[in-house]
Amino acid sequence: MDLNWLQDFVCLARTLNFTRAAEERNITQPAFSRRIKALEYWIGVPLIKRSTYPVQLSEAGQQFLPVARNAIAEITDVRQTIRAQERGVTAFQRFAVLHTISVNYLSRRIGQMERDIPNLRVRVYSDNLRACCQMLSDGACDFLLCYSHQDVQPIFDGTQFTRKDIGAEKIFPVAQAEVARRYGWSLDTADVPPMPYLGYDPSSFLGTVVDQTIGRREPPLALCYMDALTEAIKRRTLSGSGVSWLPESVVADEMAEGRIVRVGGESWEATLTLSLFCSPERLDKIGRDVWETL
Repeated sequence: MDLNWLQDFVCLARTLNFTRAAEERNITQPAFSRRIKALEYWIGVPLIKRSTYPVQLSEAGQQFLPVARNAIAEITDVRQTIRAQERGVTAFQRFAVLHTISVNYLSRRIGQMERDIPNLRVRVYSDNLRACCQMLSDGACDFLLCYSHQDVQPIFDGTQFTRKDIGAEKIFPVAQAEVARRYGWSLDTADVPPMPYLGYDPSSFLGTVVDQTIGRREPPLALCYMDALTEAIKRRTLSGSGVSWLPESVVADEMAEGRIVRVGGESWEATLTLSLFCSPERLDKIGRDVWETL
């Protein structure tokens, strides 16, 4: 039996949608369906009721789901332990984290933790929210560090993990200071010409947050650039290319230096909560120290 089969099944049990589950598992739907079928052949009975919409777990599927979850967790934990023993060192504490948080928070915080936690070894996987959530669900990381927002649901079964909120920050519209003053860029001023807008990929976490923040209002923004990476949008903003929404931690230094200014008041901002997820019972001693320290 392939470990991927178990991970596929757990993902399908959460989404109850073959198309969405295949996307999260980063394979085609036909290939995903074949792997679910292969697991059912191996078990010997159907695990999925395909005649309903959305699909549902069969009675056997409901019985097998906790077994699959436990098997994934145990195999992943044993793999990490064996690898660490083979190297004769302590295991890596594995973080799946959004690119923005890795650059602007975690790298600095790891340096602080290294002074407090002896033998700390950290491996960071920086990716988008969907990929990071999948890693946590699959047991491929120990910790997920991401932003949370009231209007954006996590892409995993939150009941399986413990959540700790460790900070919060604002995200708000900004622009390069000189250009903003020259053209009078402001979201709070009526009858201004359209402002070039540097937006996030709409499928990204921050893209969803900004869309929710704008809501049904129709600000004078003309989308001219789109990217999923905050750092790329920041560079474009610093070059004077347009207006963008950026987290406070990303632009704090530039705002203090007067290079970037806000171009909208409080009604255009949103609050991002910095959240840490894990399964505390699966952590080793150093992992528990990290959980308590962060």
